[in-house]
Amino acid sequence: MRKLSVVSFLALSLSASVAFAQAPAAPPAAPRMVLTVSGFADGGQIPVKFSQAAPGVAAGEGLSPAISWTNTPSAAKSLVLHMRDMEGVRNKTTEDQLHWLVWNMKPTVTGLPEGVAKGAKLPDGSYQVSATGPVYRGPGAPAADPMHHYMFEIFALDTEITIEPTVDMFETRAKVLAAMQGHVIGKAVYGGLFRRPN
Repeated sequence: MRKLSVVSFLALSLSASVAFAQAPAAPPAAPRMVLTVSGFADGGQIPVKFSQAAPGVAAGEGLSPAISWTNTPSAAKSLVLHMRDMEGVRNKTTEDQLHWLVWNMKPTVTGLPEGVAKGAKLPDGSYQVSATGPVYRGPGAPAADPMHHYMFEIFALDTEITIEPTVDMFETRAKVLAAMQGHVIGKAVYGGLFRRPN
């Protein structure tokens, strides 16, 4: 029987120890946030009832759709919902059209009902604005335009954004988005298409 040298024996022992002392498996990654907007499929056409109410044109009821989300990170301290028209151009700048911004929602909130009422401050202490004022602004792309892309975004933050609305809704959005930088720990997006019926 071949004898092992002390060095060989120690090497084999070390290999066996390493094999048995494997690092513990990493915990599974937390599931990503998922956003759902009721009434149309992601990437589908937004129903007219959720569009802007406007005199003299085919228009909807100006109702906000029911929105829900899941898998909010456990470290979240607040939530922000942002809706915008990707084709909308404001004052010849790169800024898109603001259709809805709701911020400082509690991290335990999992959705918003259909037809959120007008008002800068909602009952839960969160705030809302749009280009129309302190209210949801439905899609309103003209019938002559190609379909516009409307994006709904939900953000989970590791902080609270306590900025109050100002007279200039776009200034308010700029301040909220700036305050969010470096604090986003979760996000989900849902899109819809719209233009007014002929």
